[in-house]
Amino acid sequence: MLKLFRYMRPYFWQCLVLVLAVGLQVFGTLMLPTMMADIVNEGIIKNDTNYIWQMGVKMFGVTIVSALGTLVSSYFSAKVSAAISRDMKKDLFAKVLSFSIAETEQFSTASLVTRTTNDVSQVQQTMVMCLSTLIRAPLMAVGAVMQAFVVAPDMTWIIGLAIAVLLVFSIVIIGLVMPKFALFQKMMDKINLLTRENLTGVRVIRALNKEDYEEKKFKKANDELTKTDLSIVKVMQLQTPIMMLVFNMTSLLAIWVGISRLNVDVSYLGKMIAFMQYATQVIMSFLFLTMLFVLIPRANVSVKRINEVLKTQSKIIFPEKSTKDTDKKVSVEFRNVSFGYNSSDGKVLENISFVAEAGKTTAFIGSTGSGKSTLINLVPRFYDATEGEILINGKKIKEYAESDLIDRIGLVPQKGYLFGGTVRSNILFGVEKGMDAQMKKAARIAQATEFIEKMPKKYESKISEGGTNVSGGQRQRLSIARAVAKEPEIFVFDDAFSALDMKTDRLLRAALKEVTKESVVLVVAQRINTIRDAEQIIVLDQGKIVGRGTHYELLKRCKVYLEIAKSQFSDEELAAELTVSSKVGALEVVQDREKQKGEK
Repeated sequence: MLKLFRYMRPYFWQCLVLVLAVGLQVFGTLMLPTMMADIVNEGIIKNDTNYIWQMGVKMFGVTIVSALGTLVSSYFSAKVSAAISRDMKKDLFAKVLSFSIAETEQFSTASLVTRTTNDVSQVQQTMVMCLSTLIRAPLMAVGAVMQAFVVAPDMTWIIGLAIAVLLVFSIVIIGLVMPKFALFQKMMDKINLLTRENLTGVRVIRALNKEDYEEKKFKKANDELTKTDLSIVKVMQLQTPIMMLVFNMTSLLAIWVGISRLNVDVSYLGKMIAFMQYATQVIMSFLFLTMLFVLIPRANVSVKRINEVLKTQSKIIFPEKSTKDTDKKVSVEFRNVSFGYNSSDGKVLENISFVAEAGKTTAFIGSTGSGKSTLINLVPRFYDATEGEILINGKKIKEYAESDLIDRIGLVPQKGYLFGGTVRSNILFGVEKGMDAQMKKAARIAQATEFIEKMPKKYESKISEGGTNVSGGQRQRLSIARAVAKEPEIFVFDDAFSALDMKTDRLLRAALKEVTKESVVLVVAQRINTIRDAEQIIVLDQGKIVGRGTHYELLKRCKVYLEIAKSQFSDEELAAELTVSSKVGALEVVQDREKQKGEK
């Protein structure tokens, strides 16, 4: 919890006002029992009505001052704690955005959501209590004990006995509930994970009729969470009866001792009344402190979870400024690149080398798990290569500042994601001051104009979070339009045409050719028809390059590519493709011979 003090620094003056207000409140509360004792001893016993009225007016004034202190302290404790909560959420959100994919996967999305919401809320609730009660309760307890000693020193042992009992009780409570708090937060992570997973995959669940299975799985996790929560609540509920028992026993002892003194001194009645009020204040202070002793360890668990995120440094570190470009010609080059997610899991990519030039399309194809998407993810530095170097425009990728690198890349991921907003905001998401002409051009190239024009408000039509109110193909085309609108040097399409029909796919690729003449185009695809016109096709198998060339070259020379072709073409289509491949190969041989004769 001490780590939270850095968040309190900007609110030093508010905290100072809060402390002064709490002091005013405590001072007024401690004055009232003594004034009441004076009314009993000097006013009631002596039958002095004027004195009673005078002290009554003073007590009213002290009560107003104390109430004002309570109001001010409550306002500032709520304000400061809310501001701290806001700052923590802001820092957490910024930190999560700075993470590479590796750090995000380390914590899991569900856990990061829990830490940003539930854990911060837990800390905020504790801060509200701490900013008021943690200051007021000790002051009140110490002040009440001192006042009780002044008023009735021979009964102070009663308060000492009550404090000893309360201390033992508090230690037992904390020992019982402390281990359960960390377990509770982990269970909250699990609940959030299941909720997110089921909401995201609701269509699959319904399609496979697995609602009952998922309900049972969620019920099990929810029951475990409830059981843990109830076990905490049961222990916490012991507070009230034990506190009431201690309070009543203290009152009985005070009355018993006080009545025995009344036989000697009638004025002891006022002292007894004042002492009982001070004893009540001490017990109530310990009640609040016990609550804090329980809340603080729970909040401490949340603080540790929050600090785990804030202290985690991204494994991918970008320089503040990019070094000077060594080559103005746009290109992407892999030099003997290898990559593995973990050293123990082996390499996902091994010894990958190629050059992708501007104005040409470099495509990647291979079976599932061959490393295509992993290779593409190395270009924007979602991961860093384990071995080898990646160069953009002749310069090492690690020499680019983050914003400079990302500005050069237009990425369309495997799962095209749309943000809640409008068609306009989604297409121009990566452009700070995008114009209508730029937006419409991007939509036209992405073959999205037709369905956008049919929408109720066209480019101002609403898009729901995740793009759930548009089809998969429309979502993919809008994602492509978003990348095109950036006008980047490097286009990266990670299986971005899979939801498009053949006609739209063909038209889109033809339109892209016109705007990518000076750009590098990297395409990951499952369908050969999507990449057959690519100037360079790289075939991956188990993380290694097993073929490189054009479509017809690979049909003739690469067994893996031929197997993929067999799975996608009919026998007649494949025979026709192989015939063309043979003719292209023969033509290349003739051209090579003529070239050699000319050289001689």
